[in-house]
Amino acid sequence: MPDASALTRAESLITSISDYPKPGIVFRDITPLLTDAAALRTVVEALVEPFAGRFDAVAGVEARGFLLAGAAAIVANVGLMPIRKAGKLPRPAASVEYDLEYGSATIEMHDDNAAGARVLLLDDVLATGGTLAAGRELLEAVGSEVVGIATLLEIDGLGGREALGGDVHAVFHV
Repeated sequence: MPDASALTRAESLITSISDYPKPGIVFRDITPLLTDAAALRTVVEALVEPFAGRFDAVAGVEARGFLLAGAAAIVANVGLMPIRKAGKLPRPAASVEYDLEYGSATIEMHDDNAAGARVLLLDDVLATGGTLAAGRELLEAVGSEVVGIATLLEIDGLGGREALGGDVHAVFHV
């Protein structure tokens, strides 16, 4: 696990933007963290460490989870399974529609090498759990086993962890 001072520094790079994308929502902008190589490596190592040796692929939910998953796949020396927003793939194998705090969405993925894969599912923020629950449902629909879920940031008090059940890890909490 990365040391506490490196994690504290990485967390300090996450900024909060009030009333985005709509009034009452506090958006957590991880862009400053992503542009800092040392901070990015620190959080990616912290994301995968609790699940080391238990997965053959990392799946990331578009868009920011997608970025973290690519880096995590390289650090863990495993494959990447991108989960995309609807309409972005030329040949989706499966799709799931789900509700967000401020609307609804559909995600899709290919099934290339998915059958039997042990997958670590990543996203940037765990709020109510809707996106990650849909991601898990999608992975299971294409024949993968989700061995755990990891997020950069968990917003406590919104019930996301309880909604997901299973093995959930968050690097930071707000």
